[in-house]
Amino acid sequence: MDKLRISAGVVHALPQDLRRALAADPKARAAWEDITPLARNEWICWTTYVKTEGTRAAHVRRVCAELKEGIRRPCCWPGCPHRGKNAEARARLLRITL
Repeated sequence: MDKLRISAGVVHALPQDLRRALAADPKARAAWEDITPLARNEWICWTTYVKTEGTRAAHVRRVCAELKEGIRRPCCWPGCPHRGKNAEARARLLRITL
């Protein structure tokens, strides 16, 4: 079987749990490929920036559901703190280490 190509983000690689979910859902995958690399990056960061596996699993499910609803970026997310000239300041704001 050929490996399915699914695009990643600008800074972040596509994590395996999100990759599996997108691979299993053709509508979500089509929506994923239709958004910009920067928007994909925001979804990836939003999905991985959690403290528990349960929350992460919920975020993976929500990415697929919201993409199919036409939502192109995570709601109420200040943006990925890992990119841009203000990355350090944003990381401090979100209390994470780069």
